[in-house]
Amino acid sequence: MLAWLERNPRGANLAGALACAALMGYALYAQYGLGLEPCPLCIFQRVAVIALGVVFALAALHRAGPAGRRAWAVPVGLVALAGAGVAGRHLWLQSLPPERVPACGPGLDFMLEAFPLAEALAMVFTGSGECANVDWRFLGLAMPGWVLVALAGLGVAGVVVNLRGARFLPASG
Repeated sequence: MLAWLERNPRGANLAGALACAALMGYALYAQYGLGLEPCPLCIFQRVAVIALGVVFALAALHRAGPAGRRAWAVPVGLVALAGAGVAGRHLWLQSLPPERVPACGPGLDFMLEAFPLAEALAMVFTGSGECANVDWRFLGLAMPGWVLVALAGLGVAGVVVNLRGARFLPASG
């Protein structure tokens, strides 16, 4: 299977896009089916998953040659890295002792309306008490832990497949 994905980077990119769609499907189920409201950092992780899915989908649609495939590895890696960074920050906030958790702040909608974008982003990444809550676990990991695993795995796979898959494509693409 891995050899096929290396020889078919468009198929691998499609699989990456579908994986991102599945992640978002579960995030929406967790929100509307399980009643878990996303905090501001969760929203940014969703944005990263959606952005990675879009990059994978565009890479799957593009009939790129070897140079194009190598070029698609860059945005895949950067978007996955950015999302993994947000998830890592979220995990760090969740690991703080209760006395070190920042006070709960205003909601993301309010921050984006009331403050300049740079200041609102700084407030989000400072974190708030709601971002430190752990309402869900699976196999011992909280939701941002699974997002970190998923983004890291998809990012590494996407970069490797696009870099290695470029070797197998004919020069005409």
